[in-house]
Amino acid sequence: MSDLVRVERDGAIAIVTLNQPEKRNPISGLEMIDALEAAMRGLDSDIEVRAIILTGAGTAFSSGGDLKAMATPGSSLRDTLPAQTRRNYKAGIQRLPMLFEALEVPVIAAVNGPAIGAGCDLACMCDVRIAGESAKFAESFVKLGIVPGDGGAWLLPRIVGFAKASELALTGDMLDAGEALACGLVSRVVPDAQLLDAARAIATKIAANPPHAVRMTKRLLREGYRASLANILEMSAAMQALGHATADHEEAVGAMLDRRSPSFTAR
Repeated sequence: MSDLVRVERDGAIAIVTLNQPEKRNPISGLEMIDALEAAMRGLDSDIEVRAIILTGAGTAFSSGGDLKAMATPGSSLRDTLPAQTRRNYKAGIQRLPMLFEALEVPVIAAVNGPAIGAGCDLACMCDVRIAGESAKFAESFVKLGIVPGDGGAWLLPRIVGFAKASELALTGDMLDAGEALACGLVSRVVPDAQLLDAARAIATKIAANPPHAVRMTKRLLREGYRASLANILEMSAAMQALGHATADHEEAVGAMLDRRSPSFTAR
């Protein structure tokens, strides 16, 4: 496992930390993308992992793109041939929104500081976002004379609505944690010292539920972005049949009837 991404297990919960604090955790480099993808795919494949917390080392969540690479002609972010830059984006940072869209395990972004540009979009790729009081958010690509190349134009409007997403993307303005809460970009703000504990509390509530039901519920929510009601109902019926056939469903019903705590086995 690359030391660019640190993975810790706490029972059924995994904590994934972007680990380049000296650079404020940029995510545009291929090594970081490879490391993050490997970590997330590995955890997603383990049914015993019931929730993931994603955060950043140091004082930033993620600074997004590496500005030095952007300023260097011939780099993967700015190839001398524009058509190759397009290919580099597809083989590079655009893998991340596709990765997070495909994950079954719920991911909670614990935003511990600035989440700028692609860092803001990385938070948007997660299922739940909570922020420490020092967190800041900016969809700031336009200030660099570029566009959201990592899917932000798809992600942000689905979270804060078209008008607010347009305001943020066209101005590049920075939001503090309170403003992010007000527009629905995050679901709660907590003191910085309590951020990981608050994220663990949410993860623990998720992990307490039957894991197959949690993963299928996440899949339905994600598909709801684009599917018709008829298709979602059809998928819901199929997944409901799967849920009814699990031992965890029997255990959940039995525990509720017996007024005891359930014990789920992912079967």
